[in-house]
Amino acid sequence: MSKNLSNSVLYLMSISAGLVVANLYYNQPLLHQMVVEFEVSESAISNVPLATQLGYAFGLLFIVPLGDKVSNKKILQFDFALMILSLIAASLSSTLYLLIISSFFIGFSSAIPQLFVPMVAQLSDDKGRGRAIGIVMSGLLIGILGSRVISGIVGKWYGWRFMFTAATILMVLLFILLQYKLPKIKPSYKGSYGSLLKSIGHYFKTEPSLRLAALRGGLGFAGLSVFWTTFVFLMEDHFGYDSDVAGAFGVFGIVGALGATVVGKISHKYKQMQLIVFSTILLMVSWLIFLFSGYSLIGLALGVIIVDLGLQVLHITNQVSIFSKNPEARNRVNTVYMVGFFIGGAFGTFLGAFAWEHFGWQGVSILGLLIAIAILIVQFLFGPKKSI
Repeated sequence: MSKNLSNSVLYLMSISAGLVVANLYYNQPLLHQMVVEFEVSESAISNVPLATQLGYAFGLLFIVPLGDKVSNKKILQFDFALMILSLIAASLSSTLYLLIISSFFIGFSSAIPQLFVPMVAQLSDDKGRGRAIGIVMSGLLIGILGSRVISGIVGKWYGWRFMFTAATILMVLLFILLQYKLPKIKPSYKGSYGSLLKSIGHYFKTEPSLRLAALRGGLGFAGLSVFWTTFVFLMEDHFGYDSDVAGAFGVFGIVGALGATVVGKISHKYKQMQLIVFSTILLMVSWLIFLFSGYSLIGLALGVIIVDLGLQVLHITNQVSIFSKNPEARNRVNTVYMVGFFIGGAFGTFLGAFAWEHFGWQGVSILGLLIAIAILIVQFLFGPKKSI
């Protein structure tokens, strides 16, 4: 930890990251309600979370790099205005197509938490960097999982539109708080916006370890998206439970997410390869549990804890690795990594919906297991041989 980063500011960024990223996931426990209202198939409604994740990837690509050039306060002003308008549009959508478009811009504007991760990396010293990243990432993942709990309950009692209205009010309040409390960061990049975006390609081309981290992260998040996209359908079809029960399983994921803080504290004590293998084993074990627990709530709960813990170990290991280089370009490096991460999530959403529709829960579980195995394969094929 550095004297430039107080615990109060660190936890504010962690909480804010969770609250903003939650906008991406409110829709998932509500998909069945949307199917009923718009009278479309489950496959068609999966375009809502798909558009949200693609929007997030584009936001990472076009907004987050600005952190190396433009004051974070100015970025917040533009971003929150777009975010609030998009949430309002979603709550008022009269057709599925309008909801999909609104969802894209919700995702696009909700990329702002990814400015916080390079920020805490910049304000921390080498020893405290893993802990700081772990705390922000804990907030981020708790937001992802907690959003499902909240939206599941709100959706059941008040409908899916009310959830987006409530999120709008929350974002207005959060924007006011951040404007007053968040430290102002003066970026060092002096070139044009065009050259800034071009330089992202430079880091992608010249940093094989960054490309590999993005691929690992993308595969990891693809697996998690496969699960959460289809889980609500499993709850409805196999157990007859409403969105509140499906969303409540996010509580078990939060248990796994809290492990991120511990992982961040000890990450500097282990080799990168050890942590990657450990995280991948956790992911594979979780999918084996899912495969044999399609009708067991206890088994599903255990699997949720393990799959989220496994992804967090992998994610923090990746980010500590990429932030150890190129300190002057941490936002752009993070952009490369997170674009890969969420493109993987979008593909996971698409593949998960396809697997569910054609092969059911068994097909979904086998798909998730194959994705986890693929992480190990690419690491052994393309990772540095000296670490093996």
